Amino acid sequence: MTTTERIEREQDAGRGTGPGTGPDAGPATRADTDRSPIAVPAARATGCPFDPAPEIARAHREEPITRATLWDGTSCWLVTRHQDVREVLSDPRFSADATRSGFPFLTAGGREFATGNPSFIRQDDPEHARLRRMLTADFMVKKMEAMRPEVQRLADGLLDRMTEGRHAADLVAEFALPLPSLVICLLLGVPYDDHEFFQKHSSVLLNLRSTAEQVRGAQEELQDFLIRLADSKRRAPDDGIISRLVARGELDNAAIAAMGRLLLVAGHETTANMTALSTLTLLRNPGQLARLRADPSLIKGAVEELLRYLTIVHNGLPRIADEDVIIGGRTIRAGEGVLCVLNTANRDEEIFPGGAALDVGRDARRHVAFGFGVHQCLGQPLARVELQIALETLLRRLPGLRLDLPFEDIPFRHDMGIYGVHALPVAW
Repeated sequence: MTTTERIEREQDAGRGTGPGTGPDAGPATRADTDRSPIAVPAARATGCPFDPAPEIARAHREEPITRATLWDGTSCWLVTRHQDVREVLSDPRFSADATRSGFPFLTAGGREFATGNPSFIRQDDPEHARLRRMLTADFMVKKMEAMRPEVQRLADGLLDRMTEGRHAADLVAEFALPLPSLVICLLLGVPYDDHEFFQKHSSVLLNLRSTAEQVRGAQEELQDFLIRLADSKRRAPDDGIISRLVARGELDNAAIAAMGRLLLVAGHETTANMTALSTLTLLRNPGQLARLRADPSLIKGAVEELLRYLTIVHNGLPRIADEDVIIGGRTIRAGEGVLCVLNTANRDEEIFPGGAALDVGRDARRHVAFGFGVHQCLGQPLARVELQIALETLLRRLPGLRLDLPFEDIPFRHDMGIYGVHALPVAW
């Protein structure tokens, strides 16, 4: 079947299923709607800080596939429904290659981050699959489950230090951030003594206000650090991931460093922010918190629900169409960019009835907080283990945990590519 035949067949099948798609409408285009494009990243001047940005939530209700304007004046599509997001992320006609003309970036710094020595998450198969397979065994569920005793030991040690002789602390600085940082350093074979260095540079890479020059500088310094580390593993190997990549002999130090940079940044930033934001969410939902305290067996399901409810990747997963594709009754043309909005997809009432509310007893396993398709998050088994242990340990050891400042004064990470809080002062 030719591309034209496929498009015509999909148009015939999709007519009447979305806005601007009647029998005489033809392919949906920008002219089919009067809605002004949404500027992304979308502002959060109003609304609950746990919820999607109000303008994007409204688009999800009224026009689930809509236009957006990016920082440089270019445009892309926002895809906001659960079904449509899964379709885009699982369709090989949508590329993750950030070097393609028209690929959507949120900022100039984001473009530099994605295109400067890109990792495999910004590549397509078969190269993406080849590189990803080198890491698959390191993040298998069975192997991550075997790490539970070590993660528990680290969590207990951090809480011992945090609570010794005190009744208040910043949960981000003393627990939520160090725990996944310690774990990912252990897995990679990166000295934890260097954690301040890579955390500082990670913050630059993920800050939506960072300039391209700032991002380039942080990338280069992290890359140089990891190249030197890979070189040291050639002389003194250990059982960490970087050492094993070196031993395979398939990648040079620069390629190993790019892979290590991805794992290092993603491996601590995402789980750290989910831990702090989950704790805050539970403190703001005392009924749900009481259910977890009364029945700790709910923890595993509650982590899935918190992943769904919070979805800390708020600004969308980017893709670009290789050819014309019909999604949700709209034609996305070849060369047009798409942002798959995960947090609205995870609040979709068709999939998660009452999804605007937190329910720790909900079956939330269909969430897309880790993405979907071949690029779905490699480290999700590790993230689940860390979150389950972190939350269970906090609730068990600190039954009197409470906020130590007004909720209105909490510094949310509206300026960052990974959502969360910059600090979380708590008392017990």
